[in-house]
Amino acid sequence: MSTHYTATAKALHWGIAILILGLLGLGFYMQDLPLSPAKLQLYSFHKWAGVTVFMAVVVRLAWRVTHRPPALPTHMAPLERLAAHAGHHLLYLLMFAIPLSGWLMSSAKGFQTVWFGVLPIPDLLDKDKELGDLLQTVHMSLNFLLIAVLLAHVGAALKHHFIDRDDVLTRMLPRRAS
Repeated sequence: MSTHYTATAKALHWGIAILILGLLGLGFYMQDLPLSPAKLQLYSFHKWAGVTVFMAVVVRLAWRVTHRPPALPTHMAPLERLAAHAGHHLLYLLMFAIPLSGWLMSSAKGFQTVWFGVLPIPDLLDKDKELGDLLQTVHMSLNFLLIAVLLAHVGAALKHHFIDRDDVLTRMLPRRAS
């Protein structure tokens, strides 16, 4: 079995990571802007990218189910293995829950998502201001949890690279030509 992830897994990992970081930055930036056509356009971009992340995560999860990832290093303690698996499961859960909470929030607030301005995505809920406000809080809270989990994920990868000196980080990096 290979000690590296497949090129497809790496592309999905880094592509989704870049989109999520962009979405987080855009989300925090746009929330306090005064209402304007520019703010509405940013919200549209945010929703388009959120739908794209959701679909990419579906593809990533299907790829992962059909292509086993490399085994964890044998030196890892059982608790560390459990934390690694729990962290990955939580990341996948959040990568589904956050776009879904945004979609539900947009529906409840009465703002339909039209993916790239072309494909209307059906609203999941009727317009309901109180529910929309609650879902906004849920969406924001899930994003703060995601930030914490991402920091732990990056911290663990760096720990493996610099302290444990194993291949946990490098096996997800693009391979260099020999």
